[in-house]
Amino acid sequence: MDFELPEEHQLAYESAYAFAQDEIRPHNAEIERTDDFPPWIWERLAEQGYTGIAIPEEYGGSGLSMTAAATIMEEIQASGCNGAACHAQMYTMGTLLRHGNQVQKARWLPLIAAGQLRLQAFGVTEPTSGSDTLNLRTTAVREGDHYIINGQKIWTSRAEHSDLLLLIARTMPREAAKTRTEGLSVFLVDTRLAQGTGISLNPIRTMMNHATTELFFDDLRVPAENLVGEEGQGFRYILSGMNAERILIAAECIGDAKWFIAKATGYAKERIVFGRPIGQNQGVQFPIARAYAQMRAAELMVRAAASLYDAGRDCGAEANMAKLLAADASWAAADMCLQTHGGFGFAEEFDIERKFRETRLYQTAPISTNLILSYLAEHVLGLPRSY
Repeated sequence: MDFELPEEHQLAYESAYAFAQDEIRPHNAEIERTDDFPPWIWERLAEQGYTGIAIPEEYGGSGLSMTAAATIMEEIQASGCNGAACHAQMYTMGTLLRHGNQVQKARWLPLIAAGQLRLQAFGVTEPTSGSDTLNLRTTAVREGDHYIINGQKIWTSRAEHSDLLLLIARTMPREAAKTRTEGLSVFLVDTRLAQGTGISLNPIRTMMNHATTELFFDDLRVPAENLVGEEGQGFRYILSGMNAERILIAAECIGDAKWFIAKATGYAKERIVFGRPIGQNQGVQFPIARAYAQMRAAELMVRAAASLYDAGRDCGAEANMAKLLAADASWAAADMCLQTHGGFGFAEEFDIERKFRETRLYQTAPISTNLILSYLAEHVLGLPRSY
């Protein structure tokens, strides 16, 4: 089955692969060695309109659908590149777009769409709570026309490369909340003004170039006007953003899987051992074929989740299943591709070992496989809550 987007979106998603292939891919090795994200890449992304893909036209963006955005992310990954900088902005700005007031949207969204401001970081996870967001301890206390924020976040990706940070903090003691989800609020933090005045950042080196950090807040003063939505309702606001993130990540996994499959297929046709191409051997071709079938099945769920999101319908189950199945498909394809190449798969010049490390992340983040299974068991199948 082929998936078609509206004709007016053709140029955007068709050019994504070519853009990444021509302008970013030649620099992948350098970016990997320096463990950095060169500013010029972001400038080129902005020039091409990728920084405002999901922002409505009234705010200077392209106003594309989730389906279009997911397809663009898939194409970037399928080119052999990594689109984390794009997807981070696509879903983080969604919280502001859906729940911010008109003044906030008019102030920030045009600058984000134009690439003049980078909103790519979301401070949620904490060292003591992990995936248990409702148990976070970072506090925000109202004092006059400011909130005073104290606490710590970890695994806040791309904070080093962001001008703005979405931050969720507790504005009501947990014991005073009437429900488990009450008492959390979302703030938009201008990190350009906050550096050295209440916020410090500690980069965390990982097995891939993912630019993740640990953040510390010490009496950080945030203007009350930067509160997004109503105080105490922040958990509800971030849920829809999490669905968007999972759909986008799932699309990236599909792109990764397609890259691994194409890489393995091409090599299996060309590599001659014992006088014949290795792809002629069923022991080589069957794993490639199985990875392809697994990828196509996961692709269907990603498209279904994106369609539901675009229609404004509940897509929690589909977004979670899309992320689960696509992450499994990309990891299976990665393992297959490495095995197909044998020793050459471990050489940097083939790019396989880099993509192998990158796609492994999605078995764990942004939501672990076990949490997805727990969600499906409880909310879809009606089984007793396990945590």
